[in-house]
Amino acid sequence: MRIGVDVGGTKIEAIALDAASRELARRRIDTPKGDYAGTVGAITALVLEIERELGRKCSVGLGIPGTISPDTGLIKNANSTWLIGRPFDKDLAEALERPVRLTNDANCFALSEAADGAGAGARTVFGVILGTGCGGGIVIDGKVLTGVNAIGGEWGHNPLPWPRDDERPGPICYCGNKGCIETFVSGTGLERDYLAATGREATAERIVALAEAGGATEAEAEAALERYEERLARALASVINIVDPEVIVLGGGMSNVDRLYGNVPELWAPFVFSDEVETRLKPPVHRDSSGVRGAAWLWPDESKYWGD
Repeated sequence: MRIGVDVGGTKIEAIALDAASRELARRRIDTPKGDYAGTVGAITALVLEIERELGRKCSVGLGIPGTISPDTGLIKNANSTWLIGRPFDKDLAEALERPVRLTNDANCFALSEAADGAGAGARTVFGVILGTGCGGGIVIDGKVLTGVNAIGGEWGHNPLPWPRDDERPGPICYCGNKGCIETFVSGTGLERDYLAATGREATAERIVALAEAGGATEAEAEAALERYEERLARALASVINIVDPEVIVLGGGMSNVDRLYGNVPELWAPFVFSDEVETRLKPPVHRDSSGVRGAAWLWPDESKYWGD
């Protein structure tokens, strides 16, 4: 049996799968924001709680909003900034008294959806997470493209392409640059844009609900969502021009906005360097479970895990 852990900016979720990929147990807790030791402790407690329920030890894989630097072995590029510069995988392995595998959460999401989700059967899949941050993962022929710098798929920290005058230089990003794609097309980016336009705070979910309600009083929410869709279309068009994936799968909270799947492909066409665009934009089959399921399958062979 395998345990996968998805470490997000707001929640930590753990799931146990059997060899047939059937769910045996699931837990979700709030992320101890800003607390590194608390995050290690919370994950350890989650894993041990699931194992007590199942009555056996399991392999453990983790997806995080960042990656391990091939140079230092420490976490880099994490929007959960308290993980940066830490030997997160080593500390968890010590706490759990076993090896763990760790990779970017978007890679886990993309791997899960390419294997038996919305991208099943496609040779090239780009998985996108649109939540607190904005991640991406590329799967080619069933394998994650990690890259020599361990940043494969990190489209969110490229500048928003084809920027309008009012989008320059763009909001400051946690990475230190301005105008990153993440600052525009994450759920947080939608909230920031709505606040700047209206002077009112609202969650991304609330903004979408207001836009869907229609009517004159919801016009500002509709305008914010239209800006979001057009920016997402430009951002994804730049990926299509480089990777040319068969399928793009959206994950994260914004993936629940049904109108994106019809509107965004219509909007990206003028920016894609092709007369026809065959790339399909699809919602995730496993929804919120995609990332955590992919983390569980970071150990596909348990015999190697236990050294049998």
